Amino acid sequence: MFQLEKYHTNVKREVIAGFTTFLSMVYIFFLNPQILGQTAMPKKGVFLASIIVSTIGTLFMGLFANVPFALAPGIGMQAYFTYTIVFGFHFKWQQALAIVFLVGTFDLIITLTHGRRAIVKAIPVELKAAIAGGIGLFVTYIGLKNAGFINFIIDKTDVISGWGTSSMIGNGSVTPEMANFNQTPVILALIGLLILIVLCLRKVPGAFLISMILTTLIGIPMGVTNTDISWGQSLSETFSEFSKVFLASFSNQGMPTLFTNWHAFLLTLATVFAMGLTGLFDAIGTLLGIGEQTQIFTKEDQREFAENRAGFKTRMDRALLADTVTTTSAGLLGTSNTTTFIESASGIAAGGRTGLSNLVTAAAFLLTIFFAPFVSVIPNAATAPILILVGISMMGEFKKIEWGDLEIAIPSFFTSVFMALSYSISYGIAAGFIFYIFVKIIKGKFKQINPVVLIISLMFLVNFILIAFRFAD
Repeated sequence: MFQLEKYHTNVKREVIAGFTTFLSMVYIFFLNPQILGQTAMPKKGVFLASIIVSTIGTLFMGLFANVPFALAPGIGMQAYFTYTIVFGFHFKWQQALAIVFLVGTFDLIITLTHGRRAIVKAIPVELKAAIAGGIGLFVTYIGLKNAGFINFIIDKTDVISGWGTSSMIGNGSVTPEMANFNQTPVILALIGLLILIVLCLRKVPGAFLISMILTTLIGIPMGVTNTDISWGQSLSETFSEFSKVFLASFSNQGMPTLFTNWHAFLLTLATVFAMGLTGLFDAIGTLLGIGEQTQIFTKEDQREFAENRAGFKTRMDRALLADTVTTTSAGLLGTSNTTTFIESASGIAAGGRTGLSNLVTAAAFLLTIFFAPFVSVIPNAATAPILILVGISMMGEFKKIEWGDLEIAIPSFFTSVFMALSYSISYGIAAGFIFYIFVKIIKGKFKQINPVVLIISLMFLVNFILIAFRFAD
C-alpha cells in the first residue's frame, strides 16, 4: 500500500520516523491553547480540537498522498488568529473560526482548480521570502512580549484617541522597554529560553517538548506553575469545552455575523484572501523545501506540478490537497489554521519516506488526549521561548532577498517590518504588495506587474480606505 520498496525504506524505519515527528511536534498541542485562549476560547476545548484535526489531517496526508508530512495548527496562523483577527480587527473568536473555515474553502477551491499555481507564480520570489521572514519577526515579537522581556510605557496624559474598548492610541510617548528581570515569571521565561537554546544547539530530538516540560517543573518551586490537577474531572471538562468550540463557526455569533454590514463583509474578504495566501506559501514552501532536499518528490512529480497538468496524479498535488482540506476541518472543529509542519523534517531525517510514518504520528497524537490536565499547568514562561526560537529559525528566508537592490529591498522591508510592528500579517502583506507596485511604477516597469498581484493590492487598498472612513470620527 505504501510502496516501501519503491521509496527505499522499511516498516521499522517508518515507525521510528513517525514517532520522531511526533516528539518534535507534540508541543504545539500545549502552545495552541495558550495563544488562542487569550481570545476567551476554552483552552481545553482548543487542545482537543487541535489533536483531532491534526490526527485527521496527518492520516489523510499519509493515506492519500503517501508522504511523511504531518499537519497541525501553525504557529504563524495562531498568531494571525489571535492578534490580527480578534485583537486587531475586533472579530469575536467564533467569527475568527468562521474565517478559518472560509480560508480552507478558498484554498480548497483554488487547489481543486489548480489556481494556486497561478497565484504562487504571480508573487515575486523576494516577497514570498519577505512574508516568511516577516512571520518569523512577528512570532518572535509575540514570544518576547509573552515572556515579559519587553514592556511598553505610555503616559496616560498623552492618549490622543480611543479605539474600541480594549485599546488606545498614543503618540511618541509610547516606548518599548527591556524588562528588569525582577519578577519570577520573567526569570522563569529566561531560564526556559536558555534551556531551549542549549537543547537546539546540541540538536537534541524533541527539544521544544523537553524545554517546555523542564521549564514547567522549574516553575513549581518558583510559584509560577499551577499544580492544581484533577485528572478525571479535567478529562471530562476537556470534552465539555470541546462541545463549545465544535461548529462554533456556524453559531449565531459566527458565520452569519460576518455578512451583516459592508465593512465586516469586505474586511472578511480581505482577511480570507491574505490568510489563504499565507497558508499556501507556507505549505508549498515546506513541501518543496524539504521534498527537494530529501527527494521525496521526484523530478517527475515536480515537473508535472510545474506544468499545470490536470488531476492529482503526483504526490505533490495530493499533499497540497490534503493540506487545504485539513484547514477547512480546523474551522469546523474549533481551532486555527493547520499547516504542513516544518518539524516533519525531523522524521524525514530519521528515514521516513512514506505515509506509513504518518499513521504512527497520528496514533501518538490521539494518545496525547490523556495529557489534557496539563494544559492549564503549563505557564506562558514555558511556551514563550518556543515562539522566539521558531521566529529565529525563519530568519533564513531573508537570505533570499537582494537587499542591495532598492527595487527589491523596499517592498521586502515593508512586508516584513510591518508584520511585526503593526501586529498584523495581513497588513505586512498589504504594505509589501502596495510598495511593490509603487516601485515598479516609478521605475517605469508597470507592465511587469502580474495582474494577480495588482488585484490583490487593490483589494488591500480598498480595505485600508474603508477602515480610514470607519474610524474617521
